[in-house]
Amino acid sequence: VQLQASGGGLVQPGGSLRLSCAAAGFNFRLNTMGWYRQAPGKQREFVAAITSGHSTNYTDSVKGRFTISRDNVRRTVNLQMNSLKPEDTAVYFCKTVFRDRDFWGRGTLVTVSS
Repeated sequence: VQLQASGGGLVQPGGSLRLSCAAAGFNFRLNTMGWYRQAPGKQREFVAAITSGHSTNYTDSVKGRFTISRDNVRRTVNLQMNSLKPEDTAVYFCKTVFRDRDFWGRGTLVTVSS
């Protein structure tokens, strides 16, 4: 299983970024895919997830601002982040579960600062 996140960067408060995670090594269309983040000095936390049936779930702090989506042809899961706040600053990771094991991609850093 391979997961590679990309799309992070520096953005001003109120700005937008789109993260993407490319997946390989498993039957992507059957798996729930998730985004997590870890801010400096804090534990990793759940951000959003999307099931094989395209049902979505978000942590309360990002509802209405972030949108998770998936492209089963390109084998990618995306996170559109709008109205970014300084507290969204973190390393963002994509995750899936395969054969009862958690697999994490390398993170991508999102910095929200003026």
